[in-house]
Amino acid sequence: MTYTHRFTPIALGIIILIDAAAVVVAQRAPVENVVFYSESVERLMKYNIILPAGYGDEANRDREYPTLYLLHGAGSNFEGWRRFLGVTTYALGYPIILVMPDAGNSFYVNWAQTDDDRVNAWEDYIIEDVVGHVETTYRARSQREARAIIGFSMGGYGALTLGLRHPDLFISIGSQSGALEYARRAAERLRLGGVAYPPPRYTPEARSQRLLENPEIGIPGFSSIVDRTPSGQPFVTSEQADAHDPFMLVMRVSRDELPFIQIDCGTSDQLCGASQAFAKLLLDADIPFDYTQLRGGHDPGYWIQAYGYAIGLHHETMQRALGKRPIATRRQP
Repeated sequence: MTYTHRFTPIALGIIILIDAAAVVVAQRAPVENVVFYSESVERLMKYNIILPAGYGDEANRDREYPTLYLLHGAGSNFEGWRRFLGVTTYALGYPIILVMPDAGNSFYVNWAQTDDDRVNAWEDYIIEDVVGHVETTYRARSQREARAIIGFSMGGYGALTLGLRHPDLFISIGSQSGALEYARRAAERLRLGGVAYPPPRYTPEARSQRLLENPEIGIPGFSSIVDRTPSGQPFVTSEQADAHDPFMLVMRVSRDELPFIQIDCGTSDQLCGASQAFAKLLLDADIPFDYTQLRGGHDPGYWIQAYGYAIGLHHETMQRALGKRPIATRRQP
């Protein structure tokens, strides 16, 4: 059994028992692989999508569905969700569309400086191109109450940052083992006169290995580690980094516009301190949120458990926002 500690502004130390064996499910939802042209990054890109059961039935031909966007981590790709995170099994239980875009090692930001001829507008790519393509191609509801965005590691940072920079688009946002201090660390370096992130330095042998294309990705010119890692800097001023720091963003969005926030991390993960610090910030500010800790590290073993809970939570959040669930009302004296 795995012990989960959930913290909210209302109650602390609620203990819930989760049976890790419950994640083993025989059935898997079918996954569609979508290729489309992105204007924002000026290249062919891919995403995987899982449509809810009965989507193609004649009885549902006019039905529209909420959408949950799943952002992968650095070094991973859009296929990782199907390959080792069990999302195809969790998807069966919910009438929602799951979208798994690919964004390389971009951290989901519009890079301030690019050292080659590539276009690295990765925030625009997700917000405008991926969301736009999904909502014009599939029967996805096009309102804030029907959109949620979550992710692991780099994707956790991306989901919170995109959601807080575009609170009008997402009702619910979440981070699993998120690299939440990515922009904060960059701002510190920039204030000291350095660069946001030193560019990677490869030996000739290492570079040749990193230029090998991953056939699983199959995106021309975007399938090797080198090609998937932007050349340049995500931020060139501390102000730019601050504008992408979820610790700062969450305090700038008005309370009425804040998406619901969900955070979790494994207790053996070196990034757990950042998740705890963000949860404390929300707690001190009396901002509603959901925080969970499970035993585990920064690895698929932890994320398999985390997403069994996270997908259900964000589904419920969208359902309540859409008026599909009862809302508690204050009893009159």
